Amino acid sequence: MTNENKRPRLILTLGDPAGIGPEVILKALADPQVTQNCDLVVVGNRNLITITYENISKNIDNSLVLANPADLSIIDLPTVGEIVTGVGNAASGTASFAYMEYAISQTLAGEFDGIVTGPIAKSAWKAAGYNYPGQTELLAAKAGFNILNDRFGMLFVARSPFTGWTLRTLLATTHIPLCQVPNTLKPELLTKKLDLLVECLENDFGLKNWRIVISGLNPHSGEMGQLGTEEIDWLIPWLESERQKHHAKNSLNQLEGLIPPDTMWVKPGLAWYGNGEVKNPADGYLALYHDQGLIPVKLMAFDRAVNTTIGLPYVRTSPDHGTAFDIAGKGIADPTSMKAAIQLAVELVKHQATRKHLDHKISP
Repeated sequence: MTNENKRPRLILTLGDPAGIGPEVILKALADPQVTQNCDLVVVGNRNLITITYENISKNIDNSLVLANPADLSIIDLPTVGEIVTGVGNAASGTASFAYMEYAISQTLAGEFDGIVTGPIAKSAWKAAGYNYPGQTELLAAKAGFNILNDRFGMLFVARSPFTGWTLRTLLATTHIPLCQVPNTLKPELLTKKLDLLVECLENDFGLKNWRIVISGLNPHSGEMGQLGTEEIDWLIPWLESERQKHHAKNSLNQLEGLIPPDTMWVKPGLAWYGNGEVKNPADGYLALYHDQGLIPVKLMAFDRAVNTTIGLPYVRTSPDHGTAFDIAGKGIADPTSMKAAIQLAVELVKHQATRKHLDHKISP
């Protein structure tokens, strides 16, 4: 895109072809509200996509709407080995990894504005010999980032169907064992993640005056050192330093914390469901580890949350669900999260294009 009026160009990876990726993509692309504002290309295997289309069309209620593969723009990559619907293996892992590599290389080359990724199975990647913790880390590595130190992150975004409020949750640490979290968390890491979240809220969502809530690490945020000392030792001093830094830039910006992890999600839950008056729900939430952030996100928004990797040189979104091998090929997979991932990618690309256009106009 050269300015905000262009149609975003998105490439969709099929994900693990043995999972529900082919089905949710066909369902999502049948919705004109999803496809009317962007140009979409699917990277996968045309024959596998066609088989999914034919099997579901033949065996499921005719009222089910699927996009016809013949009408789609598909980059057809060959498969190596046998793909069995519902069974993730080395062949399906090799295929999903190849789709990702192609999408990344073409997007970095400027052919696309963003990537929407179908769900993959980490076990299938491992069986195929690829030892990345997940798609986020592969994206970062291919962009030339140090996956342990550089400024990128997993942000989960969902818009409530009840109230219209938008939940945004960033994870400070991602795919690491729980026992490694306390030693991985450092002031430098949290500063990078917080700055990244601030930039995302301001630049990608247009929020110049924001409020961010930050979780504690231990139960009750340590309860004055009785349940862990990380808060007293460094988290509280770090937060106070960050509060002063951001307040100096804009006195209307707010950093709230450290909120006990078990109560941090009460207000978001009320704002999501609309069953109670919530004044000033936060614009962003910073969770310190994977399950601390994703249990509440998936409880509220499992069928519509979107995982977006922020900090990359392009937009990347993904539905916030897995391959669901147990229901693959049955025609019952819910495409809501895939639709939301495509729509959010369009929104983010347009926001970025608008910002770049304005920056260009005001630059000397």
